[in-house]
Amino acid sequence: MDTKLTLKLNQEIIDQAKRYASDKKMSLSRIVEAYLQSLTIDKKDSDFEISPFIRSLATGTKIPTDLDYKKEYSDSLLEKYK
Repeated sequence: MDTKLTLKLNQEIIDQAKRYASDKKMSLSRIVEAYLQSLTIDKKDSDFEISPFIRSLATGTKIPTDLDYKKEYSDSLLEKYK
């Protein structure tokens, strides 16, 4: 059953949200409903399932915050094409 809800929000936020909803071809009400549902849904009872491919990407390896990825990439290319 749908019920009306009145919210008081900053006008600029409302305008941005309306443009976003229009771009996504969705109603603003539907976007708010989906967001509130995502906040309140019990993850254990969710129909949402992570695909095996995405699950396979999780390695548990921590990446250092100071990693120089350009140097690492360059080094790997040099090693590969020696």
